[in-house]
Amino acid sequence: MNIVFELWQSTGLANLTGGQAAMFPICLLLLYLGIKRGFEPLLLIPIGFGGLLANIPVADIAGPDGFLGIIYHAGISNGLFPLLIFLGVGAMTDFGPLLAHPKTALLGAAAQFGIFTTLIGALALSEALDFIDYDLGDAAAIGIIGGADGPTAIFLAGRLAPDLLGAIAIAAYSYMALVPIIQPPIMRLLTTRAEREIKMVQLRPVKRIERILFPLLVLAACIVLVPDATPLVGAVMFGNLLKECGVVERLAGAAQNELINIVTILLGLAVGSKLAADKFLTAETLGILVLGLIAFAIGTASGVLLAKLMNLVSREPINPLIGAAGVSAVPMAARVVNKVGLESNPHNFLLMHAMGPNVAGVLGSAVAAGVLLALAR
Repeated sequence: MNIVFELWQSTGLANLTGGQAAMFPICLLLLYLGIKRGFEPLLLIPIGFGGLLANIPVADIAGPDGFLGIIYHAGISNGLFPLLIFLGVGAMTDFGPLLAHPKTALLGAAAQFGIFTTLIGALALSEALDFIDYDLGDAAAIGIIGGADGPTAIFLAGRLAPDLLGAIAIAAYSYMALVPIIQPPIMRLLTTRAEREIKMVQLRPVKRIERILFPLLVLAACIVLVPDATPLVGAVMFGNLLKECGVVERLAGAAQNELINIVTILLGLAVGSKLAADKFLTAETLGILVLGLIAFAIGTASGVLLAKLMNLVSREPINPLIGAAGVSAVPMAARVVNKVGLESNPHNFLLMHAMGPNVAGVLGSAVAAGVLLALAR
């Protein structure tokens, strides 16, 4: 009987806590959203499965010596995995639409407004509610969700709020996946049908020398103005230079495929390790989900409103819808802009015009992360 009792005590059922049991449906929901609904499957599937592993009783897979713990400390706590993701993103990104229409960079900057307003909101919420406690680092990491940039959110949370990493990553990627649902109502609310029907002139061709010089000039500007953003911006620009220089196709191909695919698997599993019940099922997590949604909505609205303002003073017509693409959800936000534009005018193709603020948003969120890192550390 003693042997039977000892065997029972070593089973998962005997050691399963209520919190762990509650996390299994949440992790399965993430898998459902990724597999069945197609919402950011490349990240939600590894994150969801990693969350299942993290909540297995006794095994301590997410502990310092566990499988997931080793992955986390190898690439998340030191910020390596998000930087490698950014390198791959840079190798896959075409900055041509931004170079052809530079003023759209302002729309990418405006969309970051949600980050800083949400930072203030998180601190205010912490002051108002006794059961929520966010310090400046926590608030900064929560605010970056408004940029709709998963790797940037993970990078900043790993540096400033590692205990909140799981909730922040889930919020960031969930809202990225829900761009087709969240953004259109905001875009329609803030624009008239006549504004949504505005046709924009065709973009000019971008010379190869411009494409090669762009990453070098952006990196130089970042070094001079916001050196704390250099790791993120530098990774993007290096990947983009590999793509645009035209002489290292093998390296560019590896960054676009093998490297980013391998790191995406490891990144997702490592983030999933932070979905352990004792870290995720807290009042702070609920606050993160609400504040993240607010940040994303404000970022979308800010881009649209600035585009409306620019249209009043611009010689060339600007469709305000493209301002919504200033968030960093590349290229989904640009596709949503194009879809909403076609609803009002079947001959109004805005995809390439929206890609300008969309890729500018990638740089904008990275710069915002550098500013927050400098303020909060």
